[in-house]
Amino acid sequence: MPPKIPRILIVDDEPHICRNCEKILSKLPCETESVLNGYDALERMASAPFDVVVTDLKMSALGGMELLRRIREDYPLTRVIVMTGYASVSSAVEVMKIGACDYLPKPFTPHELRSVVRQAIEKEALSDRRLAPMSEAKASQAAKTHQLIGNSPQIRQVVAMIQKVAPTDATVFIWGESGTGKELVARAVHANSRRADKVFFAVDCGTLSGNLLASELFGHAKGAFTGADREKEGIFKLADGGTVFLDEISNISLEVQGMLLRFLESREFLPVGGTSVQHVHVRLIFATNQNLQAMVDSGTFRQDFYYRIFVYPIVIPALRERKSDILPIATHFLKLFSRNLNKTILGFDPAAEDYLVGSEWPGNVRQLRNSIERAVIQCESERIRVQDMVVQEALSSGMADGTFVPGTNEALKEAKKSVRQSAVWELEKRFLIHALTRNDWNVTRAARETGIQRTNFQGMMKKYGITRPSRSGTH
Repeated sequence: MPPKIPRILIVDDEPHICRNCEKILSKLPCETESVLNGYDALERMASAPFDVVVTDLKMSALGGMELLRRIREDYPLTRVIVMTGYASVSSAVEVMKIGACDYLPKPFTPHELRSVVRQAIEKEALSDRRLAPMSEAKASQAAKTHQLIGNSPQIRQVVAMIQKVAPTDATVFIWGESGTGKELVARAVHANSRRADKVFFAVDCGTLSGNLLASELFGHAKGAFTGADREKEGIFKLADGGTVFLDEISNISLEVQGMLLRFLESREFLPVGGTSVQHVHVRLIFATNQNLQAMVDSGTFRQDFYYRIFVYPIVIPALRERKSDILPIATHFLKLFSRNLNKTILGFDPAAEDYLVGSEWPGNVRQLRNSIERAVIQCESERIRVQDMVVQEALSSGMADGTFVPGTNEALKEAKKSVRQSAVWELEKRFLIHALTRNDWNVTRAARETGIQRTNFQGMMKKYGITRPSRSGTH
C-alpha cells in the first residue's frame, strides 16, 4: 500500500498569508488547501478529512480559539497548529491547554512553519501506529526519547543526565554557547517527564524588559500600570501542571530575579498589582550562555537566586569539542533538506567531510544546520563538495579581505550573491543594534522610533540572534 500523503488545511483571513503558507509547505510531501475563515474550514473538513489544520488565532469570522474547540470535539484525530501574534502570548498557552498540538508566533520563518507542520505530521503518523501490535508500539516508543544527535562521550553524558532528571520535578539549569541546542535539551527533559502531556512554554527573557517579563510570567491586575485595562493571567497560571523554559536568564532584572526566587521556594506568586496569592505546580528550566558566577561577583546577578537555580546543571558541549558528532549531525540535516527540496544527494565527498570536521563552527549546531541547508540549495551533483559550502561560508572564511577567489564563472555568480545577501544581513543587524542601543535596549521604544511594528521588530531580532548583551564575559 502506498504511503499516506498528509493533508494540511491553512486558515487565515488574509489571502496573502494563505498563499505564502501554501507555497512554503509545497516543499513538504503533503497536500495543502486554504480557506479564509473558521466556518469555511469546518465546511471543508466535513467534506474531506485533514490531518493537520494551521489556523490564525484572530479572524473576523469564527476565530482560531473556537475553531480549535470544534475540531477537538468533532475531529479529535486532527492536529491543530495555532498561529499567534506576540500580544497573544498568553493565548498561546491557553490554546495548548485546549488541545492544540503546537503554536507558531508571528512573524515566523519558512523553516519554522515547515518544522512545526512536519512535527505534527510525525505525531499523527505515530498515533496511527497505536493500532499496531503491542510489541511494535513499545519498540516505537522506546526508539526515540530525545532529538540529540551524536555518539560522543560528551553528548552521551548529556543524554544520561536528561534521563536521570526528567522523571523528577527538580529545577534544571542548562548552560551552553549560542546555537548548541539549549531549548532542545529543555524539550527533551519535558518530553521524558510525567508532564509530557501538559504545556511546554519557552520564554526568551532577552527580548522582554523587567516589567513586561514580570507581567507575562505572573500576570497583572487591572490598573496595575499604564495600559493594564483588564486583568491578565500570566504564563505560570496558564501553564499549571506543565513546564516553563526561561532562556537567556542573564537578562532578567534583579527585581524579577527576586520574584522568581520567591516563586521557586513556594510555587506561590502575586500577580503584578494583585492582592490575592496564587499557587501553581509548574516545573522551571533555566538556560543561559553567560557566566552567571561572574555576574554574581559583579553584582548584576543575585547570589541567592544563582544558588537556588543551580540544582541540576547540564552543560552542553560546543560542537568543536565533539568533532566526532559533526558528520552525523551534518548527515541528518543533509537528509532533511534534501527531502524538503526534492533533491537526491547521497552524502559529502571526502574533501567536504574533511572541511566539516576541520571547521570550528563558532555558531555551533545552528550554524552547521544553516550551512548544510544553503549547501543543499547550491549543490548540483550527487554529493556535497567543498565548493558548495565554501561559497556559502566565504565571508566568514576570507571573501571580505580578498583571500577567497572563486574558480569558475558559476562560483563567481554564487559568491556575488552571497556578498549581496550578507551585506544586507549585516546592514539590517547593525540597524537593529543601533536602534536598541539608542533606546537602552527597550524593544518597544526602539520599534516605535524606527517605525516598525513591535512584533516585526522582535522577529528581526530573533532572525539575527540579537539579545541584550551581558555586562560580564562568557562562561
